[in-house]
Amino acid sequence: MMNLVFVLACALASLASSSSFASAALVEHSFHVQNLTINRLCKSQVITAVNGSLPGPILHVKEGDSLVVHVFNKSPYNLTIHWHGVFQLLTGWYDGPEYTTQCPIRPGSSFTYRFTITGQEGTLWWHAHIKWLRATVHGALIVKPRAGRSYPFPKPHREVPIILGELWNENVLDVEDEALATGGGPKISDAYMINGRPGDRYPCSTDDTLKLKVEKGKTYLLRIINAALNSILFFKIANHKMKVVAVDASYTNPYVTDVVVLAQGQTADVLIIADQTPGRYYMAASPYVSATGVKFSNTFTTGIIEYKRSKQSKPIMPILPVYNDTPTAHRFFTNLTGLLTGPFWSGVPDKIDERMFVTVGLGLVPCDAHGGTSCLGPLGQRVASSMNNVSLQFPTKLSLLEAFYRNVGGIYTTDFPDNPPLRFDYTNPNNRLNQELIMTSKSTKVKKVKFNATVEIVLQNTALIGTENHPMHLHGLSFFVLAQGFGNFDPARDSKKFNLVNPQEINNIPVPVGGWSVIRFRANNPGVWLMHCHLDLHVSWGLAMVFVVENGPTPSSRLPPPPPDFPKC
Repeated sequence: MMNLVFVLACALASLASSSSFASAALVEHSFHVQNLTINRLCKSQVITAVNGSLPGPILHVKEGDSLVVHVFNKSPYNLTIHWHGVFQLLTGWYDGPEYTTQCPIRPGSSFTYRFTITGQEGTLWWHAHIKWLRATVHGALIVKPRAGRSYPFPKPHREVPIILGELWNENVLDVEDEALATGGGPKISDAYMINGRPGDRYPCSTDDTLKLKVEKGKTYLLRIINAALNSILFFKIANHKMKVVAVDASYTNPYVTDVVVLAQGQTADVLIIADQTPGRYYMAASPYVSATGVKFSNTFTTGIIEYKRSKQSKPIMPILPVYNDTPTAHRFFTNLTGLLTGPFWSGVPDKIDERMFVTVGLGLVPCDAHGGTSCLGPLGQRVASSMNNVSLQFPTKLSLLEAFYRNVGGIYTTDFPDNPPLRFDYTNPNNRLNQELIMTSKSTKVKKVKFNATVEIVLQNTALIGTENHPMHLHGLSFFVLAQGFGNFDPARDSKKFNLVNPQEINNIPVPVGGWSVIRFRANNPGVWLMHCHLDLHVSWGLAMVFVVENGPTPSSRLPPPPPDFPKC
């Protein structure tokens, strides 16, 4: 199916004259993505995997390193790679989302990604950013402090990546295409996974269980990534507490919890101390499903933490939250705060240049909008997603970034609305399937903002088809989470809840089911940046918007030209 070659190297020659990058080192890797036959859940199947493994190889770099990644696409599919959470300062050409910052790498073609990781430490990741290929084309990107700097917490005995995922016993692209063709929802996944293994609570999976050996009294850093396509996940370890020290490669005030909740695309760094009676303890991940009346895989995946010299044979199972435990999920997300003494803390910008109120949710487009005659969505129509009633239609003739750089007309318009077209009781279930509110339309509208402008957005969930938690991910920038709550956002009441002292800075915010989140960021990176729901089903339906950040006044604040090998549409 696919045979990619990644060659990864830290290109540091150009940085030699800069003392600020004196600690950067040369790193080189060769990655191959190719067909892999795996046996999972009593069935043999072929998947696309990197270097013969699922998930793909782990990239270890230091803050300040520059990466050069040569991608050769030998697959029958179009391909892009997104470096999730990397700021891409003045390197927007390498961000990766198809038709947003680049045209796809066609089968048999190649493209080289070049970027520097600055101002970030912690756990990031890389994945395909075209259709549902990221289900198996993904891996961890771990950014450690440069030489001379240390973690703002005691150095752990060992660091362990924990990548949560979903498995389908069929080609995921076929699953996606079938859903888009029928206008309804897709088939649910067959299992969840930890580091590519379902765990021994699934059939035929006794040997497909992650086992982590630990020593009594030692501290371990788990770098957890939720790479699942369509599932927010709870994560617990039997009889062990976890201390959250970073999320989305941004340090947090240490937060002790017995459960971690990660939306799709989010990462968390947690410390655990092996302080229990030597034995065997399950770690487990199970789905958090906020929507009602939807199908999902109500199962869980497991790994095993095993103490050295343990004589216990049967692992202890944690008590997992029920699938719709919204209070637990909300408590976790709202208890995270930023570490003021962290190396990259910059403070919340106080002067606001752009205020937006953006509704987020599901709607409908006419069944015949894409040539359909019999659709499986509500009211016999085709399910769509929208922000302020705009369902994003990606271009196909030219990427949005190249159209911006070359000032090419006809690719997008700059009239994305700052407010929804109608004000209504957004989270009232009585508005479900309201014909005047539920219909949306496809278009390519962007929001243009000036360089270095401060943007504040109220992300308001809606209940037009049903209420659901929507994890919203912003490319190229990070944002402060000022507040979150349920119901309709009330400026007079809810503005008093804003945390302007130490809010958490992240790149992915789960907008609470039937609720709202308020974020604020500085648009200090010229280019075109996608903001979308990281529930892949929803972005396939158009739940996305685009920010175009204009060039600044100086050469160092202007987007450089595209690289010579930039893919053509």
